[in-house]
Amino acid sequence: MTIKYQTVGNLRVSEKLLNFINNELLKGIDISIEKFWLGFDESAHHLASINSELIKKRKTLQIKIDNWHIKNKSKEFKLEEYKNFLKEIGYIQEEGPDFKIETSNVDEEISSIAGPQLVVPIMNARYTLNAANARWVSLYDSLYGTNIIESEEGGSERYDPNRGQEVIKYVRELFDKFIPINETSWKNISSLKVSNKDLIISKGEKEYKLKDQNKFVGHRGDANKPSAIIIKNNNLHFEIIINPKAFSAAHDIAGISDVIVESAVSTICDNEDSVAAVDAEDKIICYKNWLGLMKGDLKIQFEKNGKKLERKLNPDRSYISRDGKGLKLHGRSLLLIRNVGHLMTTPSIILKDGKEMPEGIMDAFLTTAAAVHDLKKNKNSKKGSIYIVKPKMHGPEETAFTDSIFSKVEELLNLEKNTCKIGIMDEERRTSVNLKECIRTLKNRVFFINTGFLDRTGDEIHTSMEAGPMIKKGDMKSSKWISAYENNNVDIGLKCGFSGKAQIGKGMWAMPDKMREMMSEKINHLKAGANCAWVPSPTAASIHALHYHEIDIFKEQQKILNRGKTNLDDLLTIPTADRPNWSVDEINSEISNSAQTLLGYVVRWIDQGVGCSKVPDINNIGLMEDRATLRISSQHIANWIHHGITTKIQVVEIMKEMAKVVDKQNEDDQEYTKMSDNYENSLAFKTACDLIFKGKDQPSGYTEPLLHLNRLEKKLI
Repeated sequence: MTIKYQTVGNLRVSEKLLNFINNELLKGIDISIEKFWLGFDESAHHLASINSELIKKRKTLQIKIDNWHIKNKSKEFKLEEYKNFLKEIGYIQEEGPDFKIETSNVDEEISSIAGPQLVVPIMNARYTLNAANARWVSLYDSLYGTNIIESEEGGSERYDPNRGQEVIKYVRELFDKFIPINETSWKNISSLKVSNKDLIISKGEKEYKLKDQNKFVGHRGDANKPSAIIIKNNNLHFEIIINPKAFSAAHDIAGISDVIVESAVSTICDNEDSVAAVDAEDKIICYKNWLGLMKGDLKIQFEKNGKKLERKLNPDRSYISRDGKGLKLHGRSLLLIRNVGHLMTTPSIILKDGKEMPEGIMDAFLTTAAAVHDLKKNKNSKKGSIYIVKPKMHGPEETAFTDSIFSKVEELLNLEKNTCKIGIMDEERRTSVNLKECIRTLKNRVFFINTGFLDRTGDEIHTSMEAGPMIKKGDMKSSKWISAYENNNVDIGLKCGFSGKAQIGKGMWAMPDKMREMMSEKINHLKAGANCAWVPSPTAASIHALHYHEIDIFKEQQKILNRGKTNLDDLLTIPTADRPNWSVDEINSEISNSAQTLLGYVVRWIDQGVGCSKVPDINNIGLMEDRATLRISSQHIANWIHHGITTKIQVVEIMKEMAKVVDKQNEDDQEYTKMSDNYENSLAFKTACDLIFKGKDQPSGYTEPLLHLNRLEKKLI
């Protein structure tokens, strides 16, 4: 497929992208087409040259680190010498004085409402709308349809009244814990009404009130017979639906038919790791969906169980407040947009020197231009801010460059300075060790920092590739560096004044079918100081939201603020295996696990253009996976080959066996093409192998260059 370009100033722009920008993106915002292209042309060329130098610096630093490890391989590793070396080459930068972030006009979903955060591939309109609407989710449905409630009918289409009663009991027990009633239990109540600004709860002839009446904030319908009661706890809401005629209220004396829980407080609409967008055609889909969200008119028609359905953005939710006035709550998740990082370029636009434009620069201008439509309505951001999550930045120079990019964007689009807020993904080693200085460069924009185990481990392995063979992937989570990394992210964020002003995030729960396990384990993210954490689905968001009712995270952060500072030595401890004596079976098992996961993801990416999906692992447990999965797996196997733990021949044989496993797991997918029928001609199999065997030489161990190259080839077939 040949791209048709049109010349605009010094740029050659994909004809399809040009038409989209001129006829859709810029329509309705206060900038002429001529002025946009003139400013974009000038800014893009200026920024692209800086971008290129920063990427060169990454390579230069990596070569110096590799050479240091090779030179010192025969010596005893001395951390102090290594640390001094990293400082000499500018990898570790001198830490400046303490400071507090000064980000202003931040929405309460960022500053003061702690809760779950979804990440959704912006390329899929249906998933995106589901995520945007996941601000309010049925707790009854979520509990009934997951493994939190144990019964034989779990997952069955036939309604089990006993399971339904277990759901009601579970919710009543939660209410007794989070919103207790004076002198009785939610299990015993018979009715609810509103009188004299208070919620009156009856048990027969007796009337009771909440222990904390301030938790009652409003109702819907007649005060004596309300159709809904709205409760607020830890800045999150429950909506109790009262409808005695509803099927779900048949055995409920109080007539409660459902409980709606405020769930995904914010959502990252992702242009990066969860999409397979490799050309102008793909990027237009991403930009169109984001534009539709910002204009509020995104909708999609689809068929489900033989019925034609339409999905669109939910309206705000209306109530009568305690004092009898109108009360409106945001009906949708606060939407953030994740751009790509600084590495990749795009064939969508060609610069005057014939090189492709850095994709992150294109994303910055075009996703912000789309968000300008919301600034006219303030439907998404009530404060008039645009939230951009910026991934894969390496150190303070690159975060400062991001500040420069968005200063240029604001200047061109006539926006007030710092309208564009930036989220820092702490997923690269050079950012982790310089996090405070990275934040300083964005102190007027930063609204978010978070950790990502998979990408961060991939970079850990690649940066220290020459240091020796790495420990097993499963052992990484209990290693010294990962603990220091997670703690450091929170410590630095709190010291820089994030609490009550910005988000400190934690990573994804990857098993959407394991909600009981998530309920047990993911509360640890709050205990560790995170006021938002990633979940894989609206259902998971509703379950994880319960953790934020249990723990007042802002009080928790104040406790954490007083603990000791993370030791930089721990953060720089390289997770190499000291004289490993693993058996052949242990080694092959580890490689098989990584190879199967890698193949299961790559085959959908290359053959079907699916950037994020539930991929069954080697034990057939479905895991939500994106590109970060590939980075850790490919780098780990590449490291073991490089240090002789295994061989390329052994890995190829394992890859072939795992391809058969993946083929079997996908046998019901009519669009699936088997890899094992013809390994030599399977582009997906070849790509998966390249990610490993060429992994050592990939920039920072990233998978995007090889994935994009081969997906573009697949689209030409």
